[in-house]
Amino acid sequence: MQFSPPAPLADGDKLNALRRLDQFREWRSLDDKRYCLVCGKIITGRQIQVAGDTRSDGLQRLNCPTERCNSIPMDWALPTDEILAAAETAPPNECNIAPAMAADSGVEPARHRNCANLGCT
Repeated sequence: MQFSPPAPLADGDKLNALRRLDQFREWRSLDDKRYCLVCGKIITGRQIQVAGDTRSDGLQRLNCPTERCNSIPMDWALPTDEILAAAETAPPNECNIAPAMAADSGVEPARHRNCANLGCT
């Protein structure tokens, strides 16, 4: 089945989609973080892409926002303190924070303190 490209959703709608479509972990807010086991990036609910029919009864799917990463909720873990610390101290060419995507709801994700120096977008 072919899913339509991610569409911008209001914050409440996106949070409801995360709660409905991620059967593995609870979402309290769009700022909750997950560690993608496929691409190794820290992602937030704001960054996660919701693809498919935007009607409440339509077929939808959650995707990692990292380019060329095809992971889905079962591939996302709650980040431990060690994973978050590693993301904070990542070398310049290995930033572990997923970049903001055009499909985000216009809100910049929180960045780690080195992003300005690392050239993260």
